[in-house]
Amino acid sequence: MHSSLKLKALALSLSLSAAFSLAGQAYALDEVSYGTNWLAQAEHGGFYQAVADGTYEKYGLKVTIVQGGPQAANRALLIAGKVEFYMGGQLQGLDAVKEGVPLVDVASIFQKDPQMLMAHPDQGIETFADLAKLDTLFMGKDGYITYYEWMKKNFKGFTDEKYKPYTFNPAPFIADPKSGQQGYLTSEPYEVEKQAGWTPKVFLLADNGYSPYSTMITTSAELVEKNPDLVQRFVDASIEGWYNYLYGDNKAANDLIKKDNPEMTDGQIAYSIEKMKEYGIVESAEALDKGIGCMTDEKYKAFFDAMVQIGVEPADLDYKKAYTTKFVCKGVGMALKK
Repeated sequence: MHSSLKLKALALSLSLSAAFSLAGQAYALDEVSYGTNWLAQAEHGGFYQAVADGTYEKYGLKVTIVQGGPQAANRALLIAGKVEFYMGGQLQGLDAVKEGVPLVDVASIFQKDPQMLMAHPDQGIETFADLAKLDTLFMGKDGYITYYEWMKKNFKGFTDEKYKPYTFNPAPFIADPKSGQQGYLTSEPYEVEKQAGWTPKVFLLADNGYSPYSTMITTSAELVEKNPDLVQRFVDASIEGWYNYLYGDNKAANDLIKKDNPEMTDGQIAYSIEKMKEYGIVESAEALDKGIGCMTDEKYKAFFDAMVQIGVEPADLDYKKAYTTKFVCKGVGMALKK
């Protein structure tokens, strides 16, 4: 074979080798699913951002976001192994240990749960404790058996007689100036202002002593044990997604959110992002120094102790089975903050 032919053959061989290598990379992405806890919204923005801007792919992942909602059972899908990750909450993590379900919280995107209570602006309600002056408090059943129990134990004047079920319609609250209502910091006050034309007084439970971790990344104990590298990559990529969502160009992520949830508006998204920043929902406490997603033993235990105090969890629960801090608090993504 002439030297020129040899060179051509070698070049062809190398190009084919490179093509197969690239094809191999294209098919080497680990496919995982993340089940959210509600319909797509800005409160899920960092995860959508990591899909939209290729961050998950950079970490060798192909991620499908499985939207939650009224009829969704995404936690059950995690337990059944149908999704690899779920947007859990700390109380769910403690309950999983109590139920003998091997789930583990591996990151907490929200340092503060956005759950809040609100009141009319002209009723002299200036502090969280002042909410006890109201005649009625609209709240859901879950809130009634958790944080309302905590409120009754830690503040004077909160009684069962004040409780009325919240039906996810703000009209009864708007109509009754002597009432208060539960809600999410990032959504219900916006809706009340839009419907009523006035801005409600807002009291974040997390700023008044009831402070679970929230919007977590929860997975199976088996995955943590058998494939910690996959877990670490998903956690790191999600954290980068959150920095990019809060401080970068988030248009593509918001477009994906609106595609999944067509009722979502640009106004609602902008309001949610503003409130997440204003109240330190994503970035406060340890997350300021050690990065989004950080969890500490001290804070996890503090909420567990609060749940023991109100009888929601047994004092002898091995709560440390509910979480691990080994995947977080490493400063991942902090350089992306502008």
